[in-house]
Amino acid sequence: MCRSIKKLRFDDRAPTDEELYEAALQFVRKVSGYRKPSRVNEAAFETAVSDIANNTRTLLDALTAVKTPKTE
Repeated sequence: MCRSIKKLRFDDRAPTDEELYEAALQFVRKVSGYRKPSRVNEAAFETAVSDIANNTRTLLDALTAVKTPKTE
C-alpha cells in the first residue's frame, strides 16, 4: 500500500517512538489523501496518527518471535 512505510519489527531492538510516529503519519497521509490537513481536520488527523502509533506499539509488544532451529 505505502512503500515508504518500513518494517518496524527488529531482532535486536524495539522501534523508537519517532519510527512509530513516522510510519503512522505516512499511513494516515495515504489513507486520508492529505499531506497536511486543513486546520479544521488537523485534530482528527493528529489523533489518528497518535492512535495508529500507539496501536502499532501494542501490536509489536504482543508479538512473539518464533525462531526456527537451523539445520546443519
